[in-house]
Amino acid sequence: MNGETVGRAWSAGELRKIVGRLGYPEDLDLEDSALFCWRGGDSGTWPDHAGRRRAVTVVLVAGLLASMALSAVVGWPDASGALTFAQRISGVLFVLSGAVQGVAAVAALDYGGRRQFRVSGAIVLLGVLIALATDSLLLFMWLEEMEFTPYVLVFMPLWCWSLWALCLLVRNTSWKGVPQPKRFAASVVATALLTGVSLAYSTMYQPTAAPMHLTMKAEFGKPRLDRSLGFLQVPLTLYMKNTGGIPVYIVNDVYTVRGRDADYNQNPPLGSLMQEWKESAGQRGEDSGEAELHVGQLLYTTISSGRFYGPGNRLETGQEYTSKHVVQLPKDATYDVVSLDLTVSYMRKDRGKLDVEEFKTPHYSWDADDRQYYCPPENGCIPQVFYHGRVRHNNNLVNLTRRPRYVTAVWIPGRSPTSIISSYNFKGETHLEQEAQRESERYGAAEAHVNSEVPLAELLSSSGV
Repeated sequence: MNGETVGRAWSAGELRKIVGRLGYPEDLDLEDSALFCWRGGDSGTWPDHAGRRRAVTVVLVAGLLASMALSAVVGWPDASGALTFAQRISGVLFVLSGAVQGVAAVAALDYGGRRQFRVSGAIVLLGVLIALATDSLLLFMWLEEMEFTPYVLVFMPLWCWSLWALCLLVRNTSWKGVPQPKRFAASVVATALLTGVSLAYSTMYQPTAAPMHLTMKAEFGKPRLDRSLGFLQVPLTLYMKNTGGIPVYIVNDVYTVRGRDADYNQNPPLGSLMQEWKESAGQRGEDSGEAELHVGQLLYTTISSGRFYGPGNRLETGQEYTSKHVVQLPKDATYDVVSLDLTVSYMRKDRGKLDVEEFKTPHYSWDADDRQYYCPPENGCIPQVFYHGRVRHNNNLVNLTRRPRYVTAVWIPGRSPTSIISSYNFKGETHLEQEAQRESERYGAAEAHVNSEVPLAELLSSSGV
């Protein structure tokens, strides 16, 4: 009015309200050329279609609110409970981006209405860009393995919505109200780069850079002879310390004492070394057997086997643990060598969070009341103990784009401990070798082993026999 902008109107009705607020009658004749000057049309030409505009606004607001909720779901578990500082920062960034999307949803109401705030369109554009980046990241991670999760039904439609919303806002040049659009664009790019660097650091560099290492010992002590029973009491000392830079979960462990029987031959025939190796290979479990020129027909007998630290227990950085046991050996045993093996399977604590209470509960394959883990002997099942529990990745993006993962450990006395990380839940598919290999690398699973051997003659001599 009189060369000054006094309001914006989408329709003739809104124009009359603006005129009324300025003290003029709302029933002015819009066709009176003395009062109104129309450009590009007349009083009946309006670019706005109220129904369509309101529908578009509703879809924009709904999409931004849904994206806000998704960002909170992605970020809050990491922001509140991640095991590394970098991952907590990453979670906080997702939560903050969700807050920005909430503000953008409010701004969308103004942008689709009176546009009283010049920057409302730019704020909506920023919210849509954040939604597109989040949904694209989720979609990219899901495409790596393409496993169905309920969240697929959320981020896939939102990804399509964000593309539509971005095209709409770009076509309508929604950033025009920003006083300095170039600085606004630069700030958006800088924020995106910082977020990307943070995510890359927390999910790739930091977990890889920190070393993981266990130092272990397995030793025989000085034996004592129990003359009333005629047995040697041989003490064992088992020790481990986390000398790496990362806390770990102990997934499975076992110590085993074996006695070796062998035939000695001072003049072995030609080729006996290879024959002895072929006959003894695999008798100690997963090793390839031993081959000695003057010693053949190796036979290993398990004397004692048991737990060391226990599945599900944590070993923090610098923490150490020692366990002592006593093994009984008859003084007239025919073994020539007694061996002690200690094997520990573990996974990085900074890669995932194990449901310790669930995992620590043992399940016995012969317990008919535990139907999920029961394995009938008539099916050829050998007695074994199962430990099974849910594990959640420390990066919640992985949890949302994958099926649930579980740690499964199997313990059989005298055998090497077995453990896998996979989606197997004792139901359905069991052929998960490739998946188990991927998850083992993803969660940083590893195994440490130490062994010790002593001649039985040395034990007898030390005990005074």
